[in-house]
Amino acid sequence: MKLKVIIHQAEEGGYWAEVPAIPGCATQRDTFEELLQNIYEAVEACLTVDIDEKSFMPEDKVLEIAV
Repeated sequence: MKLKVIIHQAEEGGYWAEVPAIPGCATQRDTFEELLQNIYEAVEACLTVDIDEKSFMPEDKVLEIAV
């Protein structure tokens, strides 16, 4: 899966990034290299759903897929 990320220079210094395809998915860091690492973590966190909060029927199946 490919996602577009918009990277901005922060007024107070450093950078911040947003992922328009995932509402609320954003991160910021002091250096560009740190920001790149954080983008992956932010996307993973935004896409992670805690299945314990969901209710399932006995016939339901939960699959975990890589994209």
